[in-house]
Amino acid sequence: MKPGGRTVTAAVAVAAHRPFSVRDVELEQPRHDEVLVRMAGTGICHTDLICRDQWFPVPLPAVLGHEGAGVVEETGTGVHDLDPGDRVVLSFNSCGGCRACASGRPAYCAGFLAHNFAGTRPDGSTPLREGQLPVHGAFFGQSSFAGHAVVARRSVVKVDTHLPLELLGPLGCGLQTGAGAVLNSLRCEPGSSIAVFGAGAVGCGAVMAAVAAGCATVAVVGRNASRLSRAKSVGATHTIDATDTDPVAELRALTGGLGVDYSVEATGAPQMLRRAVDCLAQEGICGLLGAAAPGTEVALDMSGLLFGRQVRGIVEGDSTPSVFIPALLDLYRRGRFPFDRLISLYPLGQINRAVADMRDGHVVKPVLTFLGGPA
Repeated sequence: MKPGGRTVTAAVAVAAHRPFSVRDVELEQPRHDEVLVRMAGTGICHTDLICRDQWFPVPLPAVLGHEGAGVVEETGTGVHDLDPGDRVVLSFNSCGGCRACASGRPAYCAGFLAHNFAGTRPDGSTPLREGQLPVHGAFFGQSSFAGHAVVARRSVVKVDTHLPLELLGPLGCGLQTGAGAVLNSLRCEPGSSIAVFGAGAVGCGAVMAAVAAGCATVAVVGRNASRLSRAKSVGATHTIDATDTDPVAELRALTGGLGVDYSVEATGAPQMLRRAVDCLAQEGICGLLGAAAPGTEVALDMSGLLFGRQVRGIVEGDSTPSVFIPALLDLYRRGRFPFDRLISLYPLGQINRAVADMRDGHVVKPVLTFLGGPA
């Protein structure tokens, strides 16, 4: 533990499929290329849960959380473009030096896994301890399930908005992923049609972006009536309950038998990816956003793909966060990205209830808040 560190309250993932444990841990001072952020809120994302449950082998115990927002309290000696008091949203980390980063595609950083999923900084250290034992941190450069976080500079985006900070964290991952898929990756044209498979935060982010892009048909496929209703409230033109309906047939009927121009798969379920491809028109494009366990396979109809159809994997909405997050806030200011309708707030101590509510579909995007955090 470096001198000058502090004790912070955090939600610690202790073992796969076990509840988070809220307790005190020790947090280091920021290093030269890091920033100390006092958290206002942080979203809970599906990725946090699958990492806790070891779909991806992030070492435990760990402080997860990668949709943070808060106020800068201190900067490292090498950080010259942020100041204490700045309002910030936290997003994924990247190396800044590889070919992808240099060409403005940090989501495809050659070191993406080491900078986001290792449970340590790239040098193998962690800013967190509990007594004499290390706690894995630096998750997505932030580990924001805590009252304070030491954050990699490349994970920090300064924002200019009067919205309550606790609402902004999901812009750093889930909403950015869905919206970026539509606006950055697929580049949906005005008047086009899109089917969104999944009505969680990523799917609803795609819906709002499709509306902003001028898509004429924005159909959402899901299995939870409450979430489908929420998708409708943020702009979906049609909702399809896949529990007892063939969504491919429904989508073809909506498009005069042609199929949709674009689809987004945001569930990670192989059968839904198959449907997201089968519903495409000729030359249609499916964007794959949903995370599945490594080794998960899907069967596709090769003759269907032959007629110009494409499947594209998309990470973080192909976004450069420092550019795209302010762009989403500008859409919000113009009434075209009403993401605040998706958010439900929970104090940090209720993290396990928030997880249960998210998994049951009672809420779309739970956000943890911190007592005494910035407004």
